Amino acid sequence: MKIYHNPRCGKSREAIQLLNEKKLDYEVRLYLKEGLTQKEIKEILDKLQMKPMDIIRQNEKEWKENFEGQKMSNTDLIKAIVAYPKLLQRPIIVKGGKAVIGRPIEQLKDFMH
Repeated sequence: MKIYHNPRCGKSREAIQLLNEKKLDYEVRLYLKEGLTQKEIKEILDKLQMKPMDIIRQNEKEWKENFEGQKMSNTDLIKAIVAYPKLLQRPIIVKGGKAVIGRPIEQLKDFMH
């Protein structure tokens, strides 16, 4: 299991706490520090069964200043997430061939069963 984690995000910390309480093995991916690749984002999208717009935080300053109101292809949206990883919804938990956005935390709880 892998969690795309932002330590400054309360929902992300809540997900880590839940994984620890359940004593699950997981890898922490500090995507803001380490960055993301287009391939990695495409794999996440496949596992989430979502489109790029579904995983973008549209209230972020980076989105509003650089992309809001523009007509963008899915490839352009993925490139925007690579350029501004802060745009990625969080936390995202990947397990095998599936993934979930762990907010609200109930979605993560359902995913673990």
